[in-house]
Amino acid sequence: MTTGTLTFFCGKMGAGKTTLSRSIARERKAVLISEDEWLAALYPDCIRTLDDYRRYSALLKPPLKRVIQSILAAGTDVVLDFPANTVAQRHWFRSIFLEIAAPHTLVVIEQPDSVCLERIARRRSEQPERAATDTVAMFEAVTRLFVAPTPDEGFDCVWQ
Repeated sequence: MTTGTLTFFCGKMGAGKTTLSRSIARERKAVLISEDEWLAALYPDCIRTLDDYRRYSALLKPPLKRVIQSILAAGTDVVLDFPANTVAQRHWFRSIFLEIAAPHTLVVIEQPDSVCLERIARRRSEQPERAATDTVAMFEAVTRLFVAPTPDEGFDCVWQ
């Protein structure tokens, strides 16, 4: 039996990961799993800082990993709207597909900071519930941690 393909994204906050993940999931008729949606549903109003995000994201990933692997093993593609913006984050994605020998694609979205900041400002006005976290200060804090993937990491990358 052939496994589904795992698609995930690397790009700065506001680069367009969510928009592209939705588009790819529709095109491929894939299961889309959004970290933001799961965090908001399971931990409403709990994420105000980068440390909050790290804590709750770490709680979410182990049970979701098993679900994602089950979907892939059933032959269905999965698109993960989760950031793969650091080496440590990418390690989690690698464990998902390697453990079940599933193919993968890491989509790397490159956008200048100015575009990302414009999108974040627009998102704040369109989604007031995100106003506390979609800030210039949060963008700067997250961007300081950003590490683009390198060839030696061994991912099948598509650059956008």
